[in-house]
Parts: sequence; structure tokens; C-alpha cells
Amino acid sequence: MYSRIVGTGSYLPERVLTNFDLEKCMDTSDAWIRERTGIERRHIAAPGESNTDMAERASRAALAAAGMQPADVDLIAVGTTTPDLVFPNAGTLLQERLGCRGAPAFSLEAACSGFIYALAIADKFVRAGDSRCALVVGSEILSRITDYSDRSTAILFGDGAGAVVLAPSSEPGILSTHLHADGSYQHLLYCTGGPARGAAPGPAPNGLPPMDYVRMHGSEVFRVAVTLLGRIVDETLAANHMDCSAIDWLVPHQANYRIIQASAKKLGLPLERVIVTIQEHGNTSTASVPLALDIGTRDGRIKRGDLLLLEALGGGVTWGSALLRY
Repeated sequence: MYSRIVGTGSYLPERVLTNFDLEKCMDTSDAWIRERTGIERRHIAAPGESNTDMAERASRAALAAAGMQPADVDLIAVGTTTPDLVFPNAGTLLQERLGCRGAPAFSLEAACSGFIYALAIADKFVRAGDSRCALVVGSEILSRITDYSDRSTAILFGDGAGAVVLAPSSEPGILSTHLHADGSYQHLLYCTGGPARGAAPGPAPNGLPPMDYVRMHGSEVFRVAVTLLGRIVDETLAANHMDCSAIDWLVPHQANYRIIQASAKKLGLPLERVIVTIQEHGNTSTASVPLALDIGTRDGRIKRGDLLLLEALGGGVTWGSALLRY
């Protein structure tokens, strides 16, 4: 038995923050941001909008695309770094919204790789016969842990959510998943605080109360990402006895356009065969892969039978891939 993606969905907040908007509040420019990241705009959650609000919208869209109802869902796996609460976990909050009580529901934190991690876990539930309708979600409100006085990170992050529905199939769907982590790189990309530590010491920018913020050593993250994502491409193809020419579409984490270019080059894929959304969404962490997958599906580029490679790397560092027949 295989698991197969039978529906996708996504959601983006209405407010758009452009590079020109950022020019007004920091020492940067549209040209500078586009040259270094490929980002032109990003979506920002409204003041009263929650992570669960966005996850629910993306999930309902994915269920509708699959022709399923919330009552059909028997597993919820949510990847997020910005949950509404420490507990109850984001999966149970989403479950309550959808009204599908009783099924296992959880969230996990693997930074930008969180959706790939959640997909790998849900795939194994379906393959084992323990789930017949698994909902896998990535949802983030990164704008609330972004320090807008720090140009190196403020230009990158946006908010959004994406979701997929997995169902059993006798035909190959998800062929393999590959997960890795290396905590020795934790200093390269991290958030400054946590529940056990309390808020980061010292005053916050602009006289605000102390908060936890994303911090990043960008050039080092770039080098590590290119190296590790290159390795996982080789690992994924070798595990499936395939070469690069078999891949129809690369659906990468949308962190930096130059990293996406490097991954495409590794596969020998023209950029026309890569789903790129970073210019419109920025880096939405766990949401970026399912967002890109939904957009590529709904605009008709990705078709049934195509072979897709999904990949992501995030703080920790964590990284992962999934090879699937759509």
C-alpha cells in the first residue's frame, strides 16, 4: 500500500508587504532585496488572524479538492514554528475547528523542514493501514517573530499556510521520504527565546516589550543549505534507483532564489521545471512547500503522473525530501 496526495490547498493573508514598503522603514531597496533573495513581496497576517485561522482555511481547501469532508479525517499532522499556544498543540486546535474529534492530532517543530517531516510521518501511518485520510499542514505567522529593525531577516519572511490530504493507494504515490538533522549548526538560524528560557534579555526595538526574534547568519546558512540539499538529492535518487532526468518538477522550500537555482542545477532541471513562489510569498517556512505545490497544481503545471521532488532545509539545522508520483 502507498499513500498518495489526493488534494491540496493553501491560504495567504490579504495584506501584502512589498519591498517598496520596507524601503520606507529601513536602509534597503527593492533592487537590493530582489538581487540577493528573489523576493518582491510577502503576505502579512492581520492583527486578529491566528495560525489556526490560516491552517483551517488551507485545510478546508485541500479537503474540498480531495472530495472529502472533515469527518473523513483520521490523522492531523501540522508543521509549524509559530503555533498559537505552547499547548494544546496546533493539531488539536485545528481539529477542533474542523470538528473531527477523536483522531490523533499533533504538531511538530522542525523549522522550515516541518512540512516534510510531518508528511513523512503521515505517509507511514497511511502505509501501515492506520490512516485512510491524513491531513498534513504547514502554517506560519513569521511576521510576529521577525525583528523589523534587522534588515538581514526582515526582508525574508512572510505568513501563509498550505495543506495536503493523503489517502491509501495501490498505485505508487509517495515513493520515499528522507529526513536529517545536525544540531551542531543550531547557531546559524534560530529564535532567541522559548518557554523554558523566557524572553530574550535586553530591550526590544522601538520600545516594545521583550520578544523572541529570528536570528540568522545568512551567508553561512546559504553554504550549508546548498551542500546539504545537494546531498539529499543524491540520496533520494539513489534510494529509488533513478537519475535526474526522471524528475518532472522540483518543489523546493522557498528560502532564497539562489538556493533554488543551485538545487535546480544539481538536478539538471531548467527553472521552467521548478515551482518558484518566493517572489510573491517570501519565506513562509513550513508553509512554503505545500503552498508551492498547491499553486503548481491549481495553475495546471503539475499534472497527475508527474514525478515530483520536494525538499527543504530549516534551522536546527533540519533537512528533508520526499519523492512522489503525483
